[in-house]
Amino acid sequence: MRQLAERPEDVPSVFAERFNSGDLDAVAEVYESGAVFVPEPGSALTGRQAHAANAEFVGLGVPITVRPRHVYTAGDIALLIVDWAIDGTDREGRPVHVEGTASDVARRGADGRWRYVVDNPFGTA
Repeated sequence: MRQLAERPEDVPSVFAERFNSGDLDAVAEVYESGAVFVPEPGSALTGRQAHAANAEFVGLGVPITVRPRHVYTAGDIALLIVDWAIDGTDREGRPVHVEGTASDVARRGADGRWRYVVDNPFGTA
């Protein structure tokens, strides 16, 4: 598994690799402590609630694809606009299709690695 991102534009692909591995602890490492996850518009979660909501998406067992559209960086903060899709068949054989355009914020930590501070997958909603 890849290390955490050294450049802000790599955060989405590191996230996707970890998401697709199904390893929730590896996914959690892509987030700063206290990060916000917005699993649906208007619902900002942190801590265990954010982890549980992210686990629901990972638990679908369907891979995510990501396509960064824009990355705007100011010092140690970056805004990432990312098109993404979870598309395939779940473990029960049901079709799954969820997609969106994320508006995410990442920050470079003291270790030089970039992590999500705000993960807003439906950021244009």
